[in-house]
Amino acid sequence: MKYSAIALSMVSLLALSACDSGPKSSAPASTEQGAPITLESAVNHEDRTPAYVERDQFRHSKETLEFFELEPSMTVVEIWPGGGYYSEILAPYLAEEGTFYAAHFPEDTQSDYYQRSLNKFKERLTSEAVFGNVELTQFAPLTPLETDIAPPNSADRILTFRNLHNWYMSGGEEAVLSAFRQFHQALIPDGILGVVDHRLPEGADDGAMENSGYIKESWVIGLAEQAGFELVESSEINANPKDTADHPNGVWNLPPTLNVEDGDDAEIYKAIGESDRFTLKFRKPVE
Repeated sequence: MKYSAIALSMVSLLALSACDSGPKSSAPASTEQGAPITLESAVNHEDRTPAYVERDQFRHSKETLEFFELEPSMTVVEIWPGGGYYSEILAPYLAEEGTFYAAHFPEDTQSDYYQRSLNKFKERLTSEAVFGNVELTQFAPLTPLETDIAPPNSADRILTFRNLHNWYMSGGEEAVLSAFRQFHQALIPDGILGVVDHRLPEGADDGAMENSGYIKESWVIGLAEQAGFELVESSEINANPKDTADHPNGVWNLPPTLNVEDGDDAEIYKAIGESDRFTLKFRKPVE
């Protein structure tokens, strides 16, 4: 199988995907002093998309990636990178010593929205030097694809941010379990899977997971363990106690989507900020 080519097909899924247009032309692969780039310098490099920089206050990218124990020499897969919020940090960080697979939407999607998102991401890969070493692959749960997200047993880290709820809403529990099994196949033994998603309170009705965009942390842990992972640690890095997770339009009432009805006060949702999120670190056990 080939992994550097854009071999892509698409599933019809509802997603919360950040798709701001890309910024400028290039970014350094090392610091001005010539030292290898650090996570801090990757997060702070001047060519990041301004709209994404504004989201750092909610997404805590540096702290999140440190929690997932990234190193610049690793092979890393990001699942469904959307417009590239994390990709424009990971790409320069891994450019000199590591390998970065961006497993985006498949290309034969019936969704115009996802096709536009994929096309914009491909444009960034060809027009911005920061993405020069990114290898574009594909991912879709429950859908046979021509390529894998990465070669089997090759990835040190697989990361997915705010995606599990999409797979559940479109394909149910089976889709999420299928995703975890694909991740398990691609990871090396002792490799780490990092998961961030919108958190539904444990006391809420399970039915809310079907259309709110929020999912229960305990449910995710159970499915990951069923797929062969072991939970290493959870973190409150991306917690937001202001978020009650019971909004009329689900998580999409909140920034960055701000899907509000006529007459609603968008400032109320802006004051809450982005969603309350769990951050989970799993390991593929060594057999």
